Amino acid sequence: MGAFSKWLLQDEQKELFDILLALTLNIVFLGLLALLLWPLGRTLLALRLAKGYGLFWLVSYATVLLMIVCRRIFRMGLDSHFDAYVLSNLFVSGLLQAGWSAFAALTVHGFTGSTPGWPGVALLYFGGLLSCFIAFNIVSAFYGGSLYRRVNALLALVSYSLFSVWPASGRVLYGRLFDLF
Repeated sequence: MGAFSKWLLQDEQKELFDILLALTLNIVFLGLLALLLWPLGRTLLALRLAKGYGLFWLVSYATVLLMIVCRRIFRMGLDSHFDAYVLSNLFVSGLLQAGWSAFAALTVHGFTGSTPGWPGVALLYFGGLLSCFIAFNIVSAFYGGSLYRRVNALLALVSYSLFSVWPASGRVLYGRLFDLF
């Protein structure tokens, strides 16, 4: 196991390490969230988030592949068209991050109606916020630049807060996509 960990920590394996870290955080988070929500009778929230994460991983990977194809078609490289390259990555990663924040806020909002007491509701919303952190790690595994990480971390916090306070905005912006599954 020592040789594998040394190999995984090499600079050439950074993308693989980031993906494995995000996947591990994702699994651990869902397990802990299910255990934490069990006394409230809200373990279904963890199951819905798990379903959403499965789709989120697929969409994230598909958008990366689509971006690679588009860059080859338009001959847009990091050296030749730096600004377009960075802005397109910011745009796509931001859409992914805000999309997850909308999904998390709407999912949590659906479970708060019959949750007894404000501590239970606060726990649900805190779980949703942590799910945005996990989604941030997934997005950061595919878009690893420090600029993307800073922008997406701030976007996760702001968009989750906005969609939690105003769920209709998340439904308007991303509702059609959520209706697909």
